[in-house]
Amino acid sequence: MTDKAIKIIHHNKKASHDYQLLEKLEVGMVLTGSEIKSIRGGSCNLKDAYVLIERGELYLHKAHISTYKESTHNNHAPERKRKLLAHKIEIERLDRKATASGLTIVATKIYLKNGRAKLEIALAKGKKAHDKRAAIKKRDVGREISQTLRKNR
Repeated sequence: MTDKAIKIIHHNKKASHDYQLLEKLEVGMVLTGSEIKSIRGGSCNLKDAYVLIERGELYLHKAHISTYKESTHNNHAPERKRKLLAHKIEIERLDRKATASGLTIVATKIYLKNGRAKLEIALAKGKKAHDKRAAIKKRDVGREISQTLRKNR
């Protein structure tokens, strides 16, 4: 598949700021018609979204997909729990790693791949306040160095 077939709809920047992302996985989503139309229009937010494993299945919680304006009166609930599609082996591996080491599964990115909505989830370890400050400081120093190099050309 080519990169032209992928269109990123929303990237959860808060997840990479609050968590150390260890392992990423692409999963499918079970959506209604109005939800996929809202996603294609860019009306979604993964800011506080996380994934839980319930009865051997993945479910996305607290992901906000806005209601579709042109839909009828039976529109979807914006923050309902949504089932995610992955192979059973992948779900079991995620479950083992998350429970054994106290990791969280967070949603990092939602995108369209060949017309289908996909979600990127990641096993994540929470960052402490000093880790966040160190990451910000490192990013700022890198930015200053690149700016001075551009000015001195």
